[in-house]
Amino acid sequence: MNKKWMVGVDEAGRGPLAGPVAVGAVKVPEDFDWSLLPEVGDSKKLSAGARDVVFNRAKELRYRGLLDFSVAQVGSSVIDSMGIVFAINVAMTRCIKRLQLEPKTCHIKLDGALKAHQRFTQETIIKGDDKEKVIGLASIVAKVTRDKYMKRISRRYPQYGFEEHMGYGTKKHRAQIAKCGKSPIHRVSYCKNIKTL
Repeated sequence: MNKKWMVGVDEAGRGPLAGPVAVGAVKVPEDFDWSLLPEVGDSKKLSAGARDVVFNRAKELRYRGLLDFSVAQVGSSVIDSMGIVFAINVAMTRCIKRLQLEPKTCHIKLDGALKAHQRFTQETIIKGDDKEKVIGLASIVAKVTRDKYMKRISRRYPQYGFEEHMGYGTKKHRAQIAKCGKSPIHRVSYCKNIKTL
């Protein structure tokens, strides 16, 4: 299976109570020199600072034409109305489309239970973000992009502390939902068990 490009796909933000889900897709040549990005791995195992370093380096390499990546986000209203799997698939379709991939020249590796359009040669790898660097990089660009969004939106809804927990269901976040109610970016279907005061 001699493909010209290797593509990694992963998502970030499947479980939070608020904010979008993000899917990242990364396209590298099959012979890509991963020593250019030595820190790449599962985004969950890296500090926020380490992820930012990798993300900025990836942007620099994209500018130099050595790789390409795209991130697409789908918001809480779609997650509530159509479900998280549908939202992830919409985001994945968008970011893969932006990379203008040709099925004959690429091989897609996806994390967990993700599946791309059937016209692509692909494989789904459990814990792929830890095992395959191209998936690990996809997880990092998705996570950093989503975190940047949550930090920006926190200025509009400062009472929730999104910049601290990125919308995840921390004790503090749940307490603020109970106190203040839900914001427009909260996933109503995820907050059913939180009673407002």
